[in-house]
Amino acid sequence: MYLEWELLNASKIVLITFIFSAIIMVFMKKIAYHVNAVDKPRDDEGNRHIHKKITPKLGGVGIFLGFLLGYMLFGEQSVRMNSILIGSFIVILTGIIDDIKPIRAMHKLIGHIIAAMVIVFYGGILLNNISGFGYMIDFGVLSYPITIFFIVACTNIINLIDGLDGLSGGICCIFYITIAILCFYQARYGSLVLILCLIMLGSTLGFLLHNFHPATIFAGDCATFMGFIISIITLLEFKGPALISFFVPITLIGIPILDTTFAIIRRLLKGQPPFQADRQHLHHQLLGMNFSQRTTVLIIYGINILFASASIFYTIIDQKIGQIIYAIIFILVVWFVLHTTIITDKTEKLRLIKK
Repeated sequence: MYLEWELLNASKIVLITFIFSAIIMVFMKKIAYHVNAVDKPRDDEGNRHIHKKITPKLGGVGIFLGFLLGYMLFGEQSVRMNSILIGSFIVILTGIIDDIKPIRAMHKLIGHIIAAMVIVFYGGILLNNISGFGYMIDFGVLSYPITIFFIVACTNIINLIDGLDGLSGGICCIFYITIAILCFYQARYGSLVLILCLIMLGSTLGFLLHNFHPATIFAGDCATFMGFIISIITLLEFKGPALISFFVPITLIGIPILDTTFAIIRRLLKGQPPFQADRQHLHHQLLGMNFSQRTTVLIIYGINILFASASIFYTIIDQKIGQIIYAIIFILVVWFVLHTTIITDKTEKLRLIKK
């Protein structure tokens, strides 16, 4: 009976934040046009832009506003929560500035580092140590830079994969749902992790209503807010020094992590700057196989659900089944790398061999 009550309360949190976010997006579109925070299709930068018309940004601000409403209605004040609110405001402010008038990557990075430092030094949220396979590593004083690096990396990793309508928002929703399921299984009702997941799930779903193909609004650089909250949820979910408790939430953002890793390797092999834009990301590869935008996004959702299923099976049901699913994912990743240009240009390699 108590579980039913908690599920009903969780549904209420998601529904209220969803409705608010869905409504506020209508106003965010108008504000974005008013302040010229719009995305204009361009032929430069490797012809990366898939959309063909001017589209308002600031959708990430709408998610943030839904997050604030959820906190005011269902959150509890604490030092940790205060640090999350302050850090989130810094990330969103940085994103708004960049969406209106693009700023240098270094300036954005400084904003994200400051936000991460608020979480670490004021909120006291740290990755202190980790153990696995009978070994334990205590990071000591290095726990501060390691945690800051982790937060900044997650903050940007979601933004980097945000290349198709509904892609980043859907991946984040799968993350929130999975962690929420694990929280219910562990009876962590009312925990900060669960509240954050439910609030963000509703707010992001409200955004997806307007962002799924054909999108009428983009998250813009404010998509970094979603990555920022995911990093915090991951750190809060990390209970004790067990490696698996950190590994599970990390696998839930396996697609963005792999896509970013492949992009960096690919560009370094070509002698390009690691963060130079190109048209070889995972979604570009699928589009190149003649899948539509909508189908491409649904395929990536499916892969992400595989990651989520593996995490749920490993944690709740049967570790062996979870390991089998992880193995299947690994085989799929290896096949994809070998049969696409996500890391190396196969045509160029064949040309060099023939020479």
